[in-house]
Amino acid sequence: MKPDRARDGDAGAEGHPRERVLVTGSGGYIGTTLVPLLLERGYAVRALDRFFFGRDLLAPHEHLEVVREDTRRIRPEHLARVDHVIDLAALSNDPTGETFGPTTWEVNHRARARTSRLAKAARVRRYVLPSSCSIYGWQDPDKIVDETSPTQPLTTYAQANLRAEEEVRPLAGDGFCVVVVRQATVYGCSPRMRFDLAINGMTYGAWKTGRLPLMRDGTQWRPMVHVMDAAEALAFMLTAPVERISGEIFNVGSEQNNYQIGPLGRIVADVLPRPVEIEWYGDPDERSYRVNFQKIEALGWHARRGAEDGAREVYEALEAGTLAWTPRTITLEWYTRLVEWHRIIRETELDGAMLEL
Repeated sequence: MKPDRARDGDAGAEGHPRERVLVTGSGGYIGTTLVPLLLERGYAVRALDRFFFGRDLLAPHEHLEVVREDTRRIRPEHLARVDHVIDLAALSNDPTGETFGPTTWEVNHRARARTSRLAKAARVRRYVLPSSCSIYGWQDPDKIVDETSPTQPLTTYAQANLRAEEEVRPLAGDGFCVVVVRQATVYGCSPRMRFDLAINGMTYGAWKTGRLPLMRDGTQWRPMVHVMDAAEALAFMLTAPVERISGEIFNVGSEQNNYQIGPLGRIVADVLPRPVEIEWYGDPDERSYRVNFQKIEALGWHARRGAEDGAREVYEALEAGTLAWTPRTITLEWYTRLVEWHRIIRETELDGAMLEL
């Protein structure tokens, strides 16, 4: 199969045009890992985001174009000369989805459906939709679900992701490749760090207090994937054979990263060089799903990292002082603060100024 030809991009390796990728949500947890990876692999990147967590998380690069915009307002010009779209932009995690329900539907579902239609109209070649394995919801603990299994989304976040999948997949065809990747729960260090993710939060709690918080009752299954593996899987979809991925869904993770929460907590605790006490909290979590990842592995992609790797890198970064808990590392807390600060500023500013007139 002949490789796709870039569309009026800058010259890349050996003088070939440099393919351009529009990455929405580029200032997020996965985005700030994915963008440097794409640049390193020779792509030009148009990074579009609101940058709620800071513009400085993406280092300047000669082939990086930064666009500060909301994905609900993407215009055709944002897709000009774009070869591929990785549509990461989403309000992440279940607590955020329940607190900001209408916005989650707007961003995670309707905005991405609209972006996919604009991309097809702009003759973009590949559109990649990062979705979530959380759409499987509760499943029989003896069953391992695959891409053909019934979905049972239990939360607004999962439901909005599923609706986005259902709207973008029928667009595949006529030279437009659409692929959905259902990512497992992500972990590991990222420039836009998150401690509201299972392994990261466990590691921080164990490091900070000597106690590791676990949601009851510990028997629930959850698939995990390292943030760098997640980024590499998205980049992989830009070169995978179109005839094998267009219109398809792929789970992203690995069998060795299917964990029950109780044993996972023990893996994380054992990374630390001091005793760690397991601390149970909350009501039993109804979400439990074990996922099959053979479909993407058959294409040639494999996860290369495990929970122990992620916990160790987080622990070592905390010890070294290169990583710290801040309100920005808890997604819902940061969004809530932004909304409150916005209210205070609107109520106190006068003619667009605060203390100055």
